[in-house]
Amino acid sequence: MVNHLPSKSCHAKTNLKMANYASGIPKIPDFDVSKLSFLAQIADGDGDPELVDKVIQGVETNEMAPYYHYLYHQIALPGLEWDQGLYGKLVSQNEKKVEELTKKIKVVDEDDEGEVENAECWAELGNYYAQIGDKSKAIETLGKATDLAPSIGAKIDIKLTLSRIGFFYDDKQFTKKYLDEANALIEKGGDWERKNRYKVYTGIHDLSMRKFKEASDLLIGALPTFTSTELLTYEDLALYALIAGVISLDRKNLKKQLIDSPEILSIESHSSLFKPIFSLLKALYDCKYDSFFKHLLETNDQILTKNVNLAPHANYYLRELRVKAYSQLLESYKSLSLKSMSEEFGVSVEFLDHDLCQFIPNKQLNCVIDRVNGIVETNRPDNKNNQYNLLIKSGDALLTKLQKYGATVRLSGTEKAN
Repeated sequence: MVNHLPSKSCHAKTNLKMANYASGIPKIPDFDVSKLSFLAQIADGDGDPELVDKVIQGVETNEMAPYYHYLYHQIALPGLEWDQGLYGKLVSQNEKKVEELTKKIKVVDEDDEGEVENAECWAELGNYYAQIGDKSKAIETLGKATDLAPSIGAKIDIKLTLSRIGFFYDDKQFTKKYLDEANALIEKGGDWERKNRYKVYTGIHDLSMRKFKEASDLLIGALPTFTSTELLTYEDLALYALIAGVISLDRKNLKKQLIDSPEILSIESHSSLFKPIFSLLKALYDCKYDSFFKHLLETNDQILTKNVNLAPHANYYLRELRVKAYSQLLESYKSLSLKSMSEEFGVSVEFLDHDLCQFIPNKQLNCVIDRVNGIVETNRPDNKNNQYNLLIKSGDALLTKLQKYGATVRLSGTEKAN
């Protein structure tokens, strides 16, 4: 009997299904609204009317009176004009729905229908507060739902909902608090699906905190088993995995985990969203330095600066990727002329000289510039000497510990003898 391995086209079909997968968990809060709000905040001039209109449409669809108030009075969203009529309509919708859900809680409580039903009703009310952007009432109500929830799984779901509120408002400390609480519950008995969702949430939080290595491990690992559609799309997950992986993985793993990844390949071929970062990845891995800066700037302009989780780290990302590319090229040489190196990267000698001087003093690049001769000389550390020095240092530390231990044993023996 012949065993047939699945083809790449089979992988592609599987991963396209993943892209269209829906977890069944309500998309609360609506991250499309927060994404549009962020783009409207960073728009040039007095705002982008088209973006503001889309924000308002999302606010109306989700009955977001508290969030509308927040955008105008706290964020001062550029281009947003206050519409008292709209606000009054949204408030009326909120009051009607809250009254309906509160009555439902009262009926369940009076009929003594049980812990599960009671907790579900409180969670439904809390979810509505999260939907409309009432952060304080959502925290209070979902806290009550957590107390009433009879199962660990239900408690984890609520903690993850609270963490999504943190993501929605870009409140990193708030998000971390509830992710930690979710993790504590998961360690007591979370199922496979909730553990996977938690890993995705944590990976996104790590990314927003500039922990690219940790984010890379979690997000790349989540690609084959993605279920967290309530937080982000599969495309978003793949994009974040690429962003985190390009900056944190070595050459071997860039190839193994990203370039040859069936998940990345299947979705990259169907979306233009990935073109800048995937082109940057290929330029770096294939040593096509002449197109490196082009794709780096495209990644910055089209992806990094337009994403709330990545924008604060855009300048850092640009610096670290330049260091990575420069280091990779210099690894092959003992010395290289500034002119040759500038031609490799398609930049001027003056730009390259200035750029290298940003990274040499703090040892991010192991090289020196001989300006008299126009040469970059590498001074990579001697690994054998480093290993020898580390061995001596470790040996000294071990001997010190043994001496202290011997002295303690002798002292203990003397006390017993007396």
